[in-house]
Amino acid sequence: MSNSVAVVPSKRVQNPESSIRNIVFDLGGVLIDWNPRYLYRQLGGDEEQIEWFLTHVCHSEWNEQQDAGRTFAEAIADRLAHFPEHEAWIRAYYDRWQDMLGGPIDGTVEILSELKENGRPLFALTNWSAESFPVAREMYPFLNWFDGIVVSGELKMIKPDPKIYLHLLEVHNIRAEESVFIDDRLPNVEGARAVGFTGIQFHSPEQLRAELEHLGVL
Repeated sequence: MSNSVAVVPSKRVQNPESSIRNIVFDLGGVLIDWNPRYLYRQLGGDEEQIEWFLTHVCHSEWNEQQDAGRTFAEAIADRLAHFPEHEAWIRAYYDRWQDMLGGPIDGTVEILSELKENGRPLFALTNWSAESFPVAREMYPFLNWFDGIVVSGELKMIKPDPKIYLHLLEVHNIRAEESVFIDDRLPNVEGARAVGFTGIQFHSPEQLRAELEHLGVL
């Protein structure tokens, strides 16, 4: 998938009565296609092997600890201590983590470009390791369109902890009631709603566009 996405200016007249000013995006699963299965298919695993590994060895709860600030070195050492027979795949999880990225989700990036052209304040709030995020930032130029990005690994806290949403609001001097938060994971959306955001669970670019139009921000 190409990383080059044309900016498509919006011609839509915005709704002056909308109370939403700020748009806050999650990244993985909303703007960037991320799936560890992409890597392990390249390594020759069949679907049953891959699912077992991602359920029992490098599972989502383990990965979330890196999003919360644990280092790659600590994470790998932990898994090797328990599953030394899977050393190659464990090390690949971070040695080749870029191969888990499937590219931009083009339809969402087009929405982001329209919001940017319309002058909407744009922010990102992502559960992402502090060690790998700088590389992703180099890979995807549209990450430079944001007015601010909060990375969980840098703060050592993750969504849906209410403190990370409050940090975003405080650091960027914005108000939750004037902001919409978009995430593919329902617990993260509910966490944002709990502190006052309008929340949208992302399913597809088409669904997101319809919901933003309903809110009067596109």
